Formats: sequence, structure tokens, C-alpha cells
Amino acid sequence: MPDRPGAPDRAWQRMLSGRRLDLLDPSPLDVELSDIAHGLARVARWNGQTSGDHAFSVAQHSLLVEQVFRRLMPEANGAERLAALLHDAPEYVIGDMISPFKAVVGGGYKEVEKRLQRAIHLHFGLPAELPDKLVRAIKRADQVAAWFEATQLAGFSEIEAARYFGRPRGFSADDFDLAPRAAKTVERQFLAAARTIEISRGP
Repeated sequence: MPDRPGAPDRAWQRMLSGRRLDLLDPSPLDVELSDIAHGLARVARWNGQTSGDHAFSVAQHSLLVEQVFRRLMPEANGAERLAALLHDAPEYVIGDMISPFKAVVGGGYKEVEKRLQRAIHLHFGLPAELPDKLVRAIKRADQVAAWFEATQLAGFSEIEAARYFGRPRGFSADDFDLAPRAAKTVERQFLAAARTIEISRGP
């Protein structure tokens, strides 16, 4: 529903947890794991242009990226694994914008995304800005996941996917369960993964 005429512009979103998250100045105190899991499980990757009875959600993609990240970085600690799981977490608020459209929209979107990511990181006790080495490792895991999603779910040929994401080495489609799952199922799996990683980090 649009704001009534004369009402001040609204730059916040009400979450199911009851939190009110300011998009322009997000506070770590207003970030909740339950909201992230709920939102990401209902945001479709690839603008919904994937095969299957359910959308392949950002939450399911995030679980896949964390799985690939562990394969690439077996020495990773709990904080680094959590950073991988949360690499697309801002999309629980702003949705998943495909890369070609991000390039058209430009800086405004990216700045909002960065502010949200910093608030999310701080909420979970991660550095606001991740070290470059970790960022590169997560990006590589993201590209591996994207290649398999593109070829198995989104209709890309292997040649086309390799052009945009690189051809992954040391992985096969049999390594992963890419069947799109129901939102509530993925929400529970995301929550369980995050909590398991948090426990591994210790007190």
C-alpha cells in the first residue's frame, strides 16, 4: 500500500520478528536470524526462471555456497563459514536482483546492500568488512554454485555458464542436491545450519 499523501517517506521495513529495519541506516540490533532465514527462503534466484516445482531460493543457494566453501577451504573456522552462509543475506530485505540489472541500476543499490551487509556482519560478531582473502574465497564458492545452478536449473549450456562463472574443477553435479525445495523446508535448514555454525564458534 502506498504512503498516504503528505506522509513522510518510509525507509524501513517491518519484519515478522517485530523488528523495524531502517534501510538507509540499518542497525545490527534490528537484525534477526529468523527474519533472514524466512526472507531468503522466499526470494527466488534467477528471477524464478528455474525448473522444478518450487523456486530455487536464495536460502538454498546460500546453503550450497557454504557447502562449496567448506570444500574449497577445509581449514575455515566457524566465523568464516558463517560469513559464507550470509554472503547474500541483505537480499532478505532488498530481494535478489540479477547481475545484469545491478549493472544498470548502479551505485545506489550497491550502497544499500553494503550498509545492510555491514549491519548483518556486526550483529553476528563478524568484521563489518571481511578480509580480501575471505571475500575472494566466498566469491569463488559463489561462482561454483552459480555454474551448477545455471546448468542444472536455469537453462544455460555449459559453454555459456563457463563464460560467465568459470568452469568449476574438482566438483560434479552429483556432489550436490540441487532439487528446489519448499520455502518452509529451506527456512528450517538455513536456521539449523546457522545455529550449528554458531555453536562451532564457541562462547
